Amino acid sequence: MQDLLIIAQQAKATTTALSQATTEQKNDAIKQIANQLIQQQDYVIAENAKDIAKAEESGFSTSIMDRLRLDNQRIIDMAEALNQLTQLNDPIGTVQDAWDRPNGLSIKKVTVPIGVVGMIYEARPNVTVDAASLCLKTGNAVILRGSSSAIYSNIALVNVMQQALQNTAIPVEAVQLIEDTNRETAEKMFRLNEYLDVLIPRGSKNLIDTVVAKSSVPVIETGAGNCHLFIDQTADAEMSVNIAINAKTQRPSVCNAIETILVDKQWFEENGDQLINALYDHEVQMVVDEVIASFRKELPLATEEDWQEEFLAKKVAIKTVNNVKEAIQHINYYGTKHSEAIITENDQHALQFLNEVDAACVYHNASTRFTDGFEFGFGAEIGISTQKLHARGPMGLDALTSTKYTLHGEGQIK
Repeated sequence: MQDLLIIAQQAKATTTALSQATTEQKNDAIKQIANQLIQQQDYVIAENAKDIAKAEESGFSTSIMDRLRLDNQRIIDMAEALNQLTQLNDPIGTVQDAWDRPNGLSIKKVTVPIGVVGMIYEARPNVTVDAASLCLKTGNAVILRGSSSAIYSNIALVNVMQQALQNTAIPVEAVQLIEDTNRETAEKMFRLNEYLDVLIPRGSKNLIDTVVAKSSVPVIETGAGNCHLFIDQTADAEMSVNIAINAKTQRPSVCNAIETILVDKQWFEENGDQLINALYDHEVQMVVDEVIASFRKELPLATEEDWQEEFLAKKVAIKTVNNVKEAIQHINYYGTKHSEAIITENDQHALQFLNEVDAACVYHNASTRFTDGFEFGFGAEIGISTQKLHARGPMGLDALTSTKYTLHGEGQIK
């Protein structure tokens, strides 16, 4: 516990310097990290190989292996994202609103850092860099706690970042990693209210539920992605198939990939074979409802659990519905409030879907794979929030800020 306390105290001690750092100083630190990543990519990849070897021995799933793996291109992409982040506006110090009261008091609402962000996540070493860079840009310290499956990668990445910070105005202790991956240490982290201002879990539903249930530190919940694609009666067949294949197969292991396809019955009667055959061509395993099974007897029936499952693999559940209302009801019952899409040429149905589906991101005629901080123009993301308080959807720089009011007077008393 003492080591954890030291880390937390050191992080808290950096917050004054971080809040006073200029945009130029923060951008310089982020650029230095990008440069160090490129210079030391062989070291990072070598350490990542240790995690990969351990994961292979443990029989990890393909989706976890994909999230865990780092290669030259992924490190180059990480560095490019960092450089793009420096081009974004710094929200800190922005005056959001200002007004004068009848008594002469002048009030301003100003954007400020949150303080110390605790990040707990699984298997994804890229989150180590994304979280650290977004926190630095917004003047926040960050305490990172990754999973044991990525421990070598995370240690290497934090070493690289701390080396980069040594040559900047940003304290090295602004980015720290808890190397002890024991569950007991994580649960102690959940209760560091004196030092942590917010805790952000990113990973499996089990991880997120555990943090929400056990943390006394305020939590921003990033949810699982049981995402749906609804193909309406008027949907263009080619567009529908293309989007379904992209949203399911472009990268099945991520939370914005679809897990269920809902299809209007009339559309399926006319175009269902085209959809099923395209999924076969992309080696997607399918489970279906009784209507589809009556047409394609080789396809197994979906269970109740299949409608709830985040497969994170080349597997999809397919169900027919009578209309847009049934599709919305299914999504709002089974969905995880992440990303949902409708394909339709009916503007009224599109508007109904966009208004009534309860999710962070709702799409019309586009793939759910765009639910991503980089795709939204945020540079990167610290996670995708599925809750409604403070932040919702891809969380970029603005989501890592708070506000305070500054008041100017001329001797007013009440």
